[in-house]
Amino acid sequence: MRYDSITEAIGNTPLVRIDPAVHGLRNIDLYAKLEMLNPFGSVKDRAAWNMVRPGLSAATERGAQIVELSSGNTAKALAVLASMHGLAFRSVTNRMRIPEIKELLLLLGAEIEELPGQSECLDPTDTDDPLTRFHHALAEDDSRYLHTDQYYNPRNTQAHMAGTGPEIVKDLDGRAPDWFFACVGTAGSSTGVARVLREHDPTVRVVGLVAEASDFIPGIRTLDEVRHVGLFSPDTYDTIESVSADDAIDGMVTLIRRCGLLAGPTGGAAYLGTVRHLRALDAELTERRSAVFIVCDRVESYLGYVRQRRPDLLGRPPRRNSVATVTEAEIRSATAIDTAQARTWIESERPLVVDLRGPRAYATLHIEGSINIVDDLFDELVRGGLPFSRRQPVLLACPVGEKSARYAALLTRMGHSDARSLAGGIVAWRDAGAPLVRD
Repeated sequence: MRYDSITEAIGNTPLVRIDPAVHGLRNIDLYAKLEMLNPFGSVKDRAAWNMVRPGLSAATERGAQIVELSSGNTAKALAVLASMHGLAFRSVTNRMRIPEIKELLLLLGAEIEELPGQSECLDPTDTDDPLTRFHHALAEDDSRYLHTDQYYNPRNTQAHMAGTGPEIVKDLDGRAPDWFFACVGTAGSSTGVARVLREHDPTVRVVGLVAEASDFIPGIRTLDEVRHVGLFSPDTYDTIESVSADDAIDGMVTLIRRCGLLAGPTGGAAYLGTVRHLRALDAELTERRSAVFIVCDRVESYLGYVRQRRPDLLGRPPRRNSVATVTEAEIRSATAIDTAQARTWIESERPLVVDLRGPRAYATLHIEGSINIVDDLFDELVRGGLPFSRRQPVLLACPVGEKSARYAALLTRMGHSDARSLAGGIVAWRDAGAPLVRD
């Protein structure tokens, strides 16, 4: 097999049957579509190449910079493609969550611009969000940039309609599977594959997998986040189910150790979500069925993610007092107060207000008198014990109230007498018309 360019190696990834001894399903053949074997390492290779290709010649002539709002695999693929064609690439994001990917992007020659953002995902309706304003500016006719626009570009979806979907049908001897499972990020792969499979068989069941509201899984949005993605349509999915970060890591370990698939946490989430859904149906089947899930990328870029959440997997002792160990029950029992209650409490009790957002978001707008401790740093502080007196009232705030709820639960577990979370976060505070100040 010989190619004239590495881009010709994008696609035609294997479809591998998972041993029933691993997943335990008796009546369902389970297959993994190994998008991790694309040349740049992920499912995003297809979309990146399909989105950037039409504009490459003109961009090269005028010396334009390729720009994408991405902090992960799309940025990685575009950085390689830009370098191959003598162009610069800029990754714009509100936060680089995975250190290894940030370092890899820099190695690939990418420029990284971290803008303050109200939440972890672009919300095109939030005109006050700097990330949204930048996205709108890129939509204007500006010859300086080639904006691939993965959240709205139909060529993202079309890449999977032309490649991923037909490949699955071909490898199943011309049949569509009975179920298709996909983690939802930009929704490009799930939407494109679903359309193709349903053209072959309208009865195909499509299950979208999203991250639990308070969890972070690389490459997967929460349900609230994914509603803002331009390519997302609820009609694509017969059902949408959530998976946790623990699910993602457990599934990843199973794929690595039992199947020899060096999958990242997104693939692990897809596997575990798939098996969990199918186990409830398997016993009732009277004829053989099939299901396919996507392994999006490889594990190597996520060792820091694993180290933070499951150090035991890397031969290290479990971390005490880590926010990653907080349970959903603890989060539900922690105290969360709305903006009106918070303003009354601040005036009467003078709690310490801790803003967990990044420094640029904090500098843009914050609650007067609050202090800024980025959540990753705060996590490190509490691992050594309570960072302030257990009798000191504390109000924790983050973009939308999810991370602050986890930290309030952790401080409560550690014996803090009065740690509360700002429900809805700084976004809710702003929307209620409460005052914010700027550095």
